[in-house]
Amino acid sequence: MNASYALTLAFAAALLAGMVAKFWLATRQIRHVARHRGAVPAPFAATVSLAAHQKAADYTISKARFGLLEMALGAAVLLAWTLLGGLDALNRALVGAIGTGMWQQLALLAAFACIGGLLDLPFTLYQTFVIEERFGFNKMTLQLWLADLAKSTLVGLAIGTPIAALILWLMGAAGALWWLWAWAVWMGFNLLLLVLYPTFIAPLFNKFKPLDDESLKARVTALMQRCGFAAKGLFVMDGSKRSAHANAYFTGFGAAKRVVFYDTLLAKLSPGEVDAVLAHELGHFKHKHIIQRIVGLFAMSLAGFALLGWLSTQVWFYTALGVRPNLSGPNDALALLLFMLTVPVFSFFISPLFAQLSRKHEFQADAYAVAQTSGADLGTALLKLYEDNASTLTPDPVFVKVYYSHPPASERLARMGATA
Repeated sequence: MNASYALTLAFAAALLAGMVAKFWLATRQIRHVARHRGAVPAPFAATVSLAAHQKAADYTISKARFGLLEMALGAAVLLAWTLLGGLDALNRALVGAIGTGMWQQLALLAAFACIGGLLDLPFTLYQTFVIEERFGFNKMTLQLWLADLAKSTLVGLAIGTPIAALILWLMGAAGALWWLWAWAVWMGFNLLLLVLYPTFIAPLFNKFKPLDDESLKARVTALMQRCGFAAKGLFVMDGSKRSAHANAYFTGFGAAKRVVFYDTLLAKLSPGEVDAVLAHELGHFKHKHIIQRIVGLFAMSLAGFALLGWLSTQVWFYTALGVRPNLSGPNDALALLLFMLTVPVFSFFISPLFAQLSRKHEFQADAYAVAQTSGADLGTALLKLYEDNASTLTPDPVFVKVYYSHPPASERLARMGATA
């Protein structure tokens, strides 16, 4: 068995196995949530209404069913790009139109992104204007949605084109170790984005104003000082312009860190509950979860670039995935796209390990928040956020282990000793 045939079989087998596993997990989740829809779990009976519990169940089931359709069509598109020759046909058409070289490679990346974006549009529209609308979460108008699409496209072009051109240039000019230089550029770019995003990119989509509630500002500032944390500012974001979902987060890196509250969050939580939610986020910094994730990203990206550096020189890598490499020009853009298309097929099988680590981090952040503020406040805040986001209280346990980055409410509250 030659390498090309072996990779074709491995890719097809992994794609099929992943599809079967995802379908099994999704149907388990749908059945489990539907089976428990009729009654609020006993630990939450005094705090969560039956109507809210059933809304969360219906919302979860609707998203899971839609996800099955997305998954099936996504797999079909992936096959079309690879084994059925779609990427090869697109590459051949562009070579015929503009020849080989840097412009053709950039055009291939741009055309692939545009086609992929167009194929995703119906799913995004349905998710926003049908599912989110049906459950009362969508606050976007079509005009705002189109404006966001235009802005995100322009930002993507402005940021993505230079970095893509630089990596393609390195692939062709930096010799056998181009992947090491490309990795360094990619990591530097990601760190730069952490600094630039809160100041220059996020304000293109949302309005951020300083937190003007003086009593809450004093509480939050005192909490951060007590935890030894400094931020550049406390801001309120107009999240209600797009969605009824509520959240709070840290953004930025180093001295550019900001605390951002959704206006919807401040409207729903008491000052003590806001303190507790913020303390949870501070817990991630205290336990160095953010640094750990950045280091992990560095390590995985380095391994990925090293693998790509080797695969990009192997003719069988292209032919196994339905592409005939260019004989008279570079194949760097083809290698990048094939790598991006195939890695998720195989990485799905190790994703539960990362989900498990993330859940562990959430428990640690909860414990830190309980130590710094009030476990009762954190418990009631979590329940409000679960209810506000229509997160089911009865997920399937196996589905949780594979997909959930945050533990279910029952597990978090039990750990905190705050179950009502």
